[in-house]
Amino acid sequence: MPKEFSALNYYEMLDIKPEAAAVEIRHAYNAALQVYQPGSLASYSFFQEDERQNILSLIETAYRTLINDHTRRDYDDGLISKGELSERKEPLPVSKKPVSIFDISRNPAVVTALTNNEALKSKVSQSRIIGAILAQNEICGADLKAIRTELGVLIEQIAQETKIRNDYLKSIEEDRVALLPAAIFLKGFVKSYLRCLCLEPVEELAVRYMDTIARLSQRQKAEGL
Repeated sequence: MPKEFSALNYYEMLDIKPEAAAVEIRHAYNAALQVYQPGSLASYSFFQEDERQNILSLIETAYRTLINDHTRRDYDDGLISKGELSERKEPLPVSKKPVSIFDISRNPAVVTALTNNEALKSKVSQSRIIGAILAQNEICGADLKAIRTELGVLIEQIAQETKIRNDYLKSIEEDRVALLPAAIFLKGFVKSYLRCLCLEPVEELAVRYMDTIARLSQRQKAEGL
């Protein structure tokens, strides 16, 4: 199962590599602030206010630790002693900007917006395929993809509506556990995905999905995958 946000190390919180240069750390920090500050359109439906404040506090601590050479060196030594880092990484030359967990681009690709919710709701209620999937005790990413396909919705449309990165949506649909974001993000992403497709009840379906992913993750660990 993907880690809870508080269980991530500071590099994971900022979505950067241990060899990230200072400019990458600053960029990642500023991108994170855009996502989690109050009023952010990218994450307004994902988190309760106390969750948002806790994440902002952790991100601030991560940034202040990693942006200072001395505190970063001490932090890296701690990761090495815990076996989370094999060796201290020297910053590499910057080749490109780090990518935020959300797509906050101001110039997205042109995709037809999902505007007719009533039409989607009608399709959901009338489809035997969707009804059978929603009646299952377990729901996985492949089920979500089957529903989306049945409704004729493009994954790019969901990405545009939710501001969730396309690669994360694909990882969700393909049950690629190792590439999924932290659990606190994942559940919010799935709930937004469900809302885009007018699937109800959102909370219950999201819990069923998260339970399935937890079991899949445990199975893969047991098999050494």
